[in-house]
Amino acid sequence: MVKRLYECPMCSLTCTNIQILEEHVDLHLEEHSFSEGGNIRDLELAQWLQTEEDKQQRSEEEKREREEFKKLQRQYGLDNSGGYKQQFLKNMEREVDRGRMQPFEYHKRKADMMECLAFGIDDGKTKTSGVIEALCKYYQNENKDVRHVWLSTGVDHFHSSLGDRGWGCGYRNFQMLLSSLLQNSLYNDCLRDTTLIPSIPKIQSMIEDAWREGFDPHGASHFNNRLHGSKAWIGACEIYSLLTSLRIKCQIIDFHKPTGPMGTHPRLFEWILRYYSTDNEGGAKVACTSKPPIYLQHQGHSRTVVGIEERKNKTLCLLLFDPGCPSQEMQKLLKQNSDGTSLKLLRKFVGSLKEKQYQIVAIDGVLSLEEKAVRVFTATL
Repeated sequence: MVKRLYECPMCSLTCTNIQILEEHVDLHLEEHSFSEGGNIRDLELAQWLQTEEDKQQRSEEEKREREEFKKLQRQYGLDNSGGYKQQFLKNMEREVDRGRMQPFEYHKRKADMMECLAFGIDDGKTKTSGVIEALCKYYQNENKDVRHVWLSTGVDHFHSSLGDRGWGCGYRNFQMLLSSLLQNSLYNDCLRDTTLIPSIPKIQSMIEDAWREGFDPHGASHFNNRLHGSKAWIGACEIYSLLTSLRIKCQIIDFHKPTGPMGTHPRLFEWILRYYSTDNEGGAKVACTSKPPIYLQHQGHSRTVVGIEERKNKTLCLLLFDPGCPSQEMQKLLKQNSDGTSLKLLRKFVGSLKEKQYQIVAIDGVLSLEEKAVRVFTATL
């Protein structure tokens, strides 16, 4: 890198360091006896040296800011390094180089991926179905610790793949929400154009469409109105915009600070309990409700709430689908005569959720065209 040079205002000597230049100029001052007006010259020189030092500080600050900005761009997938397809191919090439994948498998999986991307649908290879139904059966026979349990309607679990590992949790959680809505006839009309689970690049395009409709202009500008072809993380605002654009009625609720001891969030648990237990308050121990799952966001990660337990000791426990959990682990929950040990994958007690802030997106029916128009108008205010 070319070093900056500083020129002596008295003899034109160049130095590479401002401190060295100051020492050099001091020597000039010691060696020369200034005539009348010397004080003015001293003042001018001091001002010049201060100006040069300020310029150097600004230059260093700008350099730090540029480096920090690039770091943030890489962290949030906005560094133009490619998106799902590029990461998928790069990771498969790495697997071939390490001897973990045969070349013929690489070419087959590449062809399958390109076909799915062309049609805009998920390949289903990270999907696990039937977990909610298996949980319903398990809880019918479990008598040890659980007093009541409320489960959402059926949900497919999706986990991150070679193409979205490290950044795709928000998209995978949207796929989980959508898998549940597609099983609920209430949402048939607003999802008539979305009968299959979309791929991650397709979801990115769908969010861009929502922005073009007028949803979340502030969020759209943050992403420069472009998600497709990037590894950009998405959060609760993007999920809300996408669902609302599909005429699905939902709300974002912020839990912006802990409400319990040791940085815990008991009010979050209580809100989720009300969500599931409202209209399902009968005496049955197991309530397999018609409620959709809930999107749960915190800094750096998101998960899907699929139910909540009320324990015999009166504590609450959330049941979460995590996109970071591989399908091999999720499939353990499908085994008959399970002793419940695999439920550790899903269970989160109050003491387990201690992030500073949480956001949820909760679904509550369908919007009319007029209600959707009002929400678009409100978003632009």
